Amino acid sequence: MQVLSDIQPSNGGFLEATPLTSFVVMSLAGSGYADNIVTRKGLEFLLGSVRADGSWPIDSNLATWLTTLAVKALGQDTRLALPEDELQPITDWLLRQQYRQRHTYTNAAPGGWAWTDLPGGVPDADDTAGALLALRTLGTTDERARESVRLGIEWLLNLQNRDGGLPTFCQGWGKLPFDRSSPDLTAHAMQAWARWLPDLSIENQRRVEKAMARAYRFLNATQEHKGDLAGAWKPLWFGDQHGPDEVNWTYGTSRVLLALAMTSPQVRAEKPVQAAARWLVKAQRLDGSWGGGVTAKRSSVEETALAVEALAGSLERQSGGLAKGNAQEIACAITKGVLWLLERIEDGSWVKPAPIGFYFAKLWYFERLYPLIFTVGALGRAARVLQTLPRR
Repeated sequence: MQVLSDIQPSNGGFLEATPLTSFVVMSLAGSGYADNIVTRKGLEFLLGSVRADGSWPIDSNLATWLTTLAVKALGQDTRLALPEDELQPITDWLLRQQYRQRHTYTNAAPGGWAWTDLPGGVPDADDTAGALLALRTLGTTDERARESVRLGIEWLLNLQNRDGGLPTFCQGWGKLPFDRSSPDLTAHAMQAWARWLPDLSIENQRRVEKAMARAYRFLNATQEHKGDLAGAWKPLWFGDQHGPDEVNWTYGTSRVLLALAMTSPQVRAEKPVQAAARWLVKAQRLDGSWGGGVTAKRSSVEETALAVEALAGSLERQSGGLAKGNAQEIACAITKGVLWLLERIEDGSWVKPAPIGFYFAKLWYFERLYPLIFTVGALGRAARVLQTLPRR
């Protein structure tokens, strides 16, 4: 009971999650602790998070995650897309979300970000990398922000597992989802390290370069090399409800491909990138869309947008073999994907989210901003890339 009391956030919701909080409340009530303060606070959280239609969300709030995704989707055009007076408030808000004390739940050191601005969040690799990339996109330069970035970069460096990959919350033995290295999380961290590398101290630059090399080896080792999956990566947090084993190969491959395309040539190798691009092209459906994999039974705006952005990124930053050998094929796939997305925009269906989010307890969710954010990111990058290619 002392442990539960210590790790319960002020609003009563464990990890801001309805299922987890419900399990705690039910277990305590069934054990004769219905009147305990932990039980009562958990019950208050559940009563306060019910939706108007009588349902509950899996997670009550993804504000930090969605903010970083939205900022990154605007990409290099952020200062044109957002008025100058709106940039600083977003920056200030993101800086306030960074954990500056050791977290009671996971014992995580200061420096990370969680998915939410509510008290039940826990700092993790994906959200920390996302916050660092968003701060870079926003043009953050003052001393307060630089210190925040330093802490975030070091937090990710200290999280890296022995195998070179990044887990979600904490280092471990790779036996549980929470401490297991994942390609999509690792790729996201690599992007953050690469974007901030020139601004780091000499010592941290050296640490990052070593960490990037180890992370690349992990990605190379975890990329599929046989059969229909050759070139693909398996993600951790996102899935395909209708695919074999519910794995969303499109999400994992898209996220890793984009990250590798955005990192330095010294770390990025051509073979894995080429294989990933070929796999995405192969996984495209005849109508130009993508689902969760080659044998996907349905498409989604989310997955199509992710694949388009990743392929566009592979053309945007590639050098040598890929650009010369596969550029036309990739450009054709991008164009077909863009046309499919534009049709969805024109008929209004692009705002309808699909169940793409995946949780370890087989709890599926959709997020209404995912299709909008992913589409904006995809179309922005595709527009920049396609206009630079020679016309045929």
